Amino acid sequence: MSLDYLEFDRCLSAAAKVHGDICAGLTIGTRMAIAGLKAIGVEDPKGKDKKNLLVFVEIDRCATDAIMAITGCQPGRRTMKILDYGKMAATFLNLKTGKAVRLTVREKEENRTEKGAFKETGEEPGSLIDLYTSLPDEKLFNMQEVVLIVRPQDMPGKPLRVVKCDMCGERVMDMRERYKHGKTLCKPCAEGTCYYSLHVTQPGK
Repeated sequence: MSLDYLEFDRCLSAAAKVHGDICAGLTIGTRMAIAGLKAIGVEDPKGKDKKNLLVFVEIDRCATDAIMAITGCQPGRRTMKILDYGKMAATFLNLKTGKAVRLTVREKEENRTEKGAFKETGEEPGSLIDLYTSLPDEKLFNMQEVVLIVRPQDMPGKPLRVVKCDMCGERVMDMRERYKHGKTLCKPCAEGTCYYSLHVTQPGK
């Protein structure tokens, strides 16, 4: 597969099929994926370069769907890491060469998106999408070469270790356990925090 795979219209169409529509965030994510892949020398992310690519995204919005669709990287395959910092940013790593680049949207364009991306009706003006389609990479993105050290337990493949939490009894994979007071614990049990709370049923109800 040649760099034709990274042709913008083709990539945007593929991203829209995953996301459901075309918006400013999807357009930015498409541009970001294309620029990132080219910068690290990956031409065929779903073919010959499939095992050489890791992507770290820093937001859980539209751009992430575009990056996933174009790169073929997925959280379930452990080739995409979603670090929800709320930033329109992503890092692309070529595992074969070690080259990694981080792209962020330039502040001027982020401000434009925040102020003008949506009308009162919730419809997004096509002019913003057109702008993000036509801007040169250097005006849309900041790109920095970075150093990434990926831990063995964060790489694709089978879990390196599976343990059971001494408190809740649930299994913990990929060395995410904690050790506290001589016990092996999952992170929620160790820290006493969790994204949910148990529903308590009152007696007789």
